[in-house]
Amino acid sequence: MRFGVLGPLTVRTKDERLVQVPEAKVRALLADLLVHRGRPVPADRLIDDLWGERLPANPAGALQMKVSRLRRALGGADSVTFGPSGYLLRVQAGEVDADRFQARVTRSRGLTDAEERARELDDALGLWRGPAFAGFEDERFALPEIRRLDELRLAAFEDLAEVRLSLGEHEWAAGELAGLVAAHPLRERLRAAHIRALYGSGRQSEALESYEDVRGRLRDELGVDPGPGLQAVHTAVLRQDPALRTTRTEPAARGNLPATLTGLIGRQDAVTQLGGLLSTGRMVTLTGPGGVGKTRLAIEAAGSRAARFPGGVWLVELAGLPPGCGREDLADAVATAVGVRQGSAGPESGLGRLGAALRGRRLLLVLDNCEHVVEAAADVAATLLRAALDLHVLATSQERLATAGELLWSVPPLDGDAAVRLFAERAAAAEPEFVLSGENRASVESICRRLDGIPLALELAATRVRSMDVAELAERLDDRFRLLSSGRRDAPARQRTLLAMIEWSWEPLAASERVVLRRLAAHTDGCTLHAAEVLCAGAGVDSADVLDLLGRLVDRSLVVHRNGRYRLLESVAAYCVEQMGRIGELDRMRDRHLAYYLGFAERADLRGHDQRAWLRKLDAESGNLRAALQHAGGSRDGLRLVNALAWYWFLRGRLGEVRRSPALMVSHDRDDPVAIEAAAWRTGIGMLLGDDGDPGERGRKVLERLDANGVRAQRAKWFLAFAQFGHGDQESLGERLREALAESRAEGDRWGMAAALVTLASHALLRGDIPAAQRAGTRSLALFEEAGDRWGQLRGAAVLGDLAEVAGDYTRSARLRRSGLRIAEELGLWPEVSFQLATLGRLALLTGDLDEANDLHERARRIAAEHSSTHEEQFAETGLALIARRQGRLDDAERHLRRWLEWNRSREGEPGIALILAELGFVAELRGDAEAALALHLEGETSARATGDPRSIALALEGLAGAHALGGRHEQAAVLLGTAAALRTSVGAPLPPAERGDVDRITATLRSALGDRAFTAAFDTGRG
Repeated sequence: MRFGVLGPLTVRTKDERLVQVPEAKVRALLADLLVHRGRPVPADRLIDDLWGERLPANPAGALQMKVSRLRRALGGADSVTFGPSGYLLRVQAGEVDADRFQARVTRSRGLTDAEERARELDDALGLWRGPAFAGFEDERFALPEIRRLDELRLAAFEDLAEVRLSLGEHEWAAGELAGLVAAHPLRERLRAAHIRALYGSGRQSEALESYEDVRGRLRDELGVDPGPGLQAVHTAVLRQDPALRTTRTEPAARGNLPATLTGLIGRQDAVTQLGGLLSTGRMVTLTGPGGVGKTRLAIEAAGSRAARFPGGVWLVELAGLPPGCGREDLADAVATAVGVRQGSAGPESGLGRLGAALRGRRLLLVLDNCEHVVEAAADVAATLLRAALDLHVLATSQERLATAGELLWSVPPLDGDAAVRLFAERAAAAEPEFVLSGENRASVESICRRLDGIPLALELAATRVRSMDVAELAERLDDRFRLLSSGRRDAPARQRTLLAMIEWSWEPLAASERVVLRRLAAHTDGCTLHAAEVLCAGAGVDSADVLDLLGRLVDRSLVVHRNGRYRLLESVAAYCVEQMGRIGELDRMRDRHLAYYLGFAERADLRGHDQRAWLRKLDAESGNLRAALQHAGGSRDGLRLVNALAWYWFLRGRLGEVRRSPALMVSHDRDDPVAIEAAAWRTGIGMLLGDDGDPGERGRKVLERLDANGVRAQRAKWFLAFAQFGHGDQESLGERLREALAESRAEGDRWGMAAALVTLASHALLRGDIPAAQRAGTRSLALFEEAGDRWGQLRGAAVLGDLAEVAGDYTRSARLRRSGLRIAEELGLWPEVSFQLATLGRLALLTGDLDEANDLHERARRIAAEHSSTHEEQFAETGLALIARRQGRLDDAERHLRRWLEWNRSREGEPGIALILAELGFVAELRGDAEAALALHLEGETSARATGDPRSIALALEGLAGAHALGGRHEQAAVLLGTAAALRTSVGAPLPPAERGDVDRITATLRSALGDRAFTAAFDTGRG
C-alpha cells in the first residue's frame, strides 16, 4: 500500500488504484496509526483519540470493530497487528509520502550541483497535495505531526528559494515566496530570501519595505530586533551589492507546449506523481484507451516540470504521420518541432544528426499519439536517449513502446466525482443555464458511468445538453454512436465523434485480434481467461492463441485486465456488438454465452467446503448470469439457470432476482419437471418476500405438482418448508419437515438431512420442546461441519444460541452468535449479518445495555433495508420497538410496531403477531389506557396460543395481568402472573431481565393493592 498524508488522507495500491476507507472513525483510526507509524499505539490511547469523552458502551469492542474494518479495507489482517504495546500499522520504507518527502529533502542537502539540488527539492515539494493530514487539523493526536511536517515543508521551501536565487531565478522566487511570507510574516530566513528575490527582480523599494515590515512586526509582537542574517541582507540591499543579482549564464528555452484553455479535473495527483517519474527515469510512457486524456495529462505534467529543462519542453504531435511510417519520417517530425535544421544529405542519417544536435541540451520531448507508429517511435526514442544523455522523453500511446528503461503510467478513466465535475463544467460551457442539481445528478452520474469516465466521451455528451435534457441523454446512450456524433471543430478528426475515437483504435488491429475483441463483447462486466478461451475461439482463432491475443489487446489499452478478469469499456463493447451484428454472429455468440454460463452455474457447489470460493465466483459473474437469463427468456435453459442460481440468490439476499427472472415471467409446460422445480423455488422465495396470500396453501399446491409429476427436488421441497417457518399452519409444516428428513436419509443426502434438522430444531423451539430442539440443533451442526457448509454452521449455531438464550446462558449465546456473525461477514451473507447483529442486540437488551442494543438493532435494520431483506428488517425494527418502550419513547415504539403488525397478519405470522400485540398492550398500559391494553393483550393471547410456544403464551398472560391490574382486577391479575411463571418453568425458560421489569412493575402494584399474603395465595393458585 502507498499512504498519502501530505494533503487529504489517501490510500493506493502499488499500481496506484485508490483504496476506499469507509467511515469517518475508521479513517481517523488510520490517520492516528500513520501519525505513530513505526510505533505501536496502546488501545486506550486510540479509544481516547477517537471518542474522547463520548465513549461508546463497549469501547474495546468498538475499537476492535473499527480495526477489523480498517484491515478489510487495507486487504488483510496483517496490515494492522496487535501486540502487548498496542496496535501497529505495518508500513514499509517509502510507502508514506511524508517519509519520501523527508528523505528527498535530506538527500538534496548533500548535493553540490545547484540545478540538481533544485530538481530534488522541487520533486520533494511536488509530493504535497494540500495541508498535511487535511481534515484532521482539529484532532489532538494529529497536531504535533502536522506542525512537524509543516515546519519541514517551510524549511524545504527556504532551501529551494535559496538555490533558485543562486541560479539567478529571482522572478520565480519573488512570485513563489509572496504567499508564504504573508502566511508566515515573522519567519526571518523566508523573509530574507524574499527580500533578495525582490531586489534581484529590480524591485528595490519593495525589498526595503519588506524589511521595514518585518522589523516592525518583530519589535511589536516579540520585542526583538531582526537577526544577523536578515540584517546582513538589508545592508547588502542598501549597498546594492552585486552578489544579490546573480544571473543565469544560459536562459531557459520555453518550448512549444500549447496553452490550455480549460482546467484539468481529477488529475492533480497524477501530475504530481508523473513529475516524480520524470525525475527518476528518462523514458516515461502514458498508456490508456483512446479519449482517456493522455495528451492533456502529458502537457500538464510536462509543463509543471518545465523549470527542470533549460533546453525546453517540446511537443511532437505524431497523429498526422501515416501508419507504419519509418524512423526517419518520425525523426523529421521531432526535428521540426524542436527547431533543429537537418541540413544537406550526408553519410549520417537524419536521426543520427538529430541525436548529435540534441547532445548536451537538457530538454524534454513529449511524443504524442505513438500507437499507430509504435515501432518507429520506440526506435527513435531509444536512439535519441542513447545519443543525448540529458534528454528525457514523455510519450503517449495506447500501447507501451517497450524500450529499455521505460517507465509505464496507465492513465485511468476519471472516477465518479471527477467525471461528474468534468461533465457539469463542459455542459455549463455548452449551455450556460445548465446547473448540476439534486434533480439531475442521478442522470449525470449514469451518463458518466456508462461512458466509463472517459473524458472525451463525456465532453462529446456534454455538448448535447444544448438540445436535450440530461435524463433523455442518459436514456439514449444505447444509441451512443449516433448520439455522440459532433464535437469541437478544432479537435483532430479522430476526436470529433465517439465512433471516430474507437475506429482509430480498431483499424490497426490484425484480423485475429478483431475476432477476440468483438467476441469478448458477448460478456457483461468482463470474464475469466477460461471463458474467453471458450467463447472467443473460432473464425480462424484457436483457443490456445486467445491468451496471447488478449495480451496484445491489453497492451493496446483496448482490454482491461484486473484481478484475473478481462473486460471492455462500455463504448468499446457497444462498438464490438455492432461489429458482431454486421457479420451475423451476434445471436450465435449469445447462444454460446448462455450455454457456457448455464454449465458454470450448474457446476457451482454452494453446500460444501468450497462454498466461499464459489460464492465469489458467482459474484464475479453476476453480470454474465443476468445477461444469460435475459437471453434465455422463458426457455427450458432459462428455467434450468433459475434452478441452479436460486440458492445463490437466497444466500446473497437477492431474492427479488428470482421474482424478476425473465424465465418465470412467461407461461411454462406444467408437466415439465424443470418448470415445476423452478416454480417451487419461486414460491419459496415469494413467501420469504411476503407475497400476498396464504403461504401454506401456496406451498401445498407446489408440493402437489412436484409429487404428481414425480419430481425429486428434495432441496426445493425443504426450501418451501423453510420459507414457511413462523407463518401459516405450523403443524403441517412440522410434518413436511419430518418427511423431508426421511426422504433425505433414504437418498443419503446428508446436507438435506442437516437442513431439515436445523429447521426442525427451530420448529421445536417455537413449540417449546427444548429437548427436541437441542437434539436436532446439535445433530444438524455436526452434519453441516462434516459437509463444510459455512451457512449451515451459521444456522446451527444460531439455533443453539437461541437455546442458550432461553436457558438464560447469555454468555454462551453471545459466543455462538458472534461466531455466526463472523461466518456471515466472511461469506458476505448480508441478510444473515443483519440477523446476527439483531440477535446480539436482543442479548444486549436482555442484559440491560439499551444503548448497545439500539446501536446493534439500527445497524441490522439498515443492512436489511439496503438488501431488501424483509424478514430481517422486521426482526431488527421490532427490536428497536422493544428498546424504545423500555426507554419511555412510547410513540416511537408504537410506530415501529404498527408498521409490521399487518405484514405479519397477511402472512399468518402468529409468533410475530403475538409479540407485537404484547408490546402494543404494554405501551397502552404505560399510557394508562386499561381498555386498549386489555383488548390488545386478549388478541395477543389468541395468537400466542396458536403458536403453541409456552414462552409466547407466558408473555401474553403477563400482559393480561398488567391490563387487569390497571383495571382494578387485582386477584385475577395475580393468578395470571402465577400461570405465566409456571409456563416458563415448565420449559426451562427463566424470565429474561428485560421482561422482568414489566413483571416487577405489575407485581409491585398487586402487592400494594392485595397485600403480600393475598397476592402470594393468588399467584400460587395460578402456578398450580
